[in-house]
Amino acid sequence: MNNQHISKGWIAAIIIVAVVIIDQALKIWVKCNFTLYEDYRITDWFILRFVENNGMAFGMEWGPKLFLTWFRIIAVGLLIYYITRLCKKPTIPVGFLACISLITAGALGNVIDCIAYGQIFNESTPVSVAQMFPPEGYASIFNGRVVDMFYFPLFTWPDWVPLVGGTEFFQPVFNFADACLSVSVFVLVCFYSKHLVADDEEKGEEQKKEEAAEEVKEE
Repeated sequence: MNNQHISKGWIAAIIIVAVVIIDQALKIWVKCNFTLYEDYRITDWFILRFVENNGMAFGMEWGPKLFLTWFRIIAVGLLIYYITRLCKKPTIPVGFLACISLITAGALGNVIDCIAYGQIFNESTPVSVAQMFPPEGYASIFNGRVVDMFYFPLFTWPDWVPLVGGTEFFQPVFNFADACLSVSVFVLVCFYSKHLVADDEEKGEEQKKEEAAEEVKEE
């Protein structure tokens, strides 16, 4: 294992660990100090609002809760495997590796909520703050809810704008993990998409070589 492989592995590990720690610290602080739907106004366009959701990033709902949790777990496992492969490739840019690491960290941050939060917290309500490590949690394992807190009501569309008139420009409430995942996907698509294509081509070449080797053996 060369030094470059080791350094890239450390970069990926540090990014993932740092994002997960920051994400979980924010979520635990909000969960233990805010009542459900409570707002803390930092500016007119930046508000901390405590909400919980069962779904994907930005509070979207998609499929049964247990299925979604296992989907996330499998996705994180595949992403970690992909990172280990990337670390062995000297031509892969550090920026590309950082984006994949941020996506992994973002997914992992929300997976932790789904797996553990139902067990280590009791119910948050609009009139009571949750307690950490209560005698009984609010949900079974794998059925915890994701904690969100960042809300940016940047502006309200004028009433004359079709379809969206009178509504806020950006309504979703999200968390640090969501932000890392979304920003890294945007950067990946804009600046590193050719490396995704190159990786697919490389897989195709490897498959062709394996098929050729099998044909030689059969002959």
